[in-house]
Amino acid sequence: MRTTYMPQGNNAVERKWYIVDAEGKTLGRLASEVASIIRGKHKPEFTPNVDTGDFVVVINASKIVLTGKKLTKKMYYRHSHYPGGLKATSAGDMIKNKPERIIELAVHGMLPKNRLGDAMKTKLKVYAGAEHPHQAQQPEVWELRG
Repeated sequence: MRTTYMPQGNNAVERKWYIVDAEGKTLGRLASEVASIIRGKHKPEFTPNVDTGDFVVVINASKIVLTGKKLTKKMYYRHSHYPGGLKATSAGDMIKNKPERIIELAVHGMLPKNRLGDAMKTKLKVYAGAEHPHQAQQPEVWELRG
């Protein structure tokens, strides 16, 4: 009888570190591939209910590309939970002020909305420039498709 391998818990998973350069890449295409790596969908032992993914370090977040008129038309909203507390920020302002946040929001939107997704969010590290403090993990360069 053949059996199917199922990873049990976090100790059965070997995690790698990957580095992705966002310079000149389209936001949505980058975010979907990074979310796939974080979930572990690129591995043969992928299991939807176990966190089998790897760590991803995204550099050059300030050089991300948005197509069309998204720099002015795309808005990011947050609310203070007080009356009249809705704040809106355009994507162009977000890239100028907090370029890391725009990639984090795009990737987090593509991860599961549960406790497993919350654990996966901690494996994403985003930096505006080319410098990052994760050299000790010896990250491999991940080339994006297309």
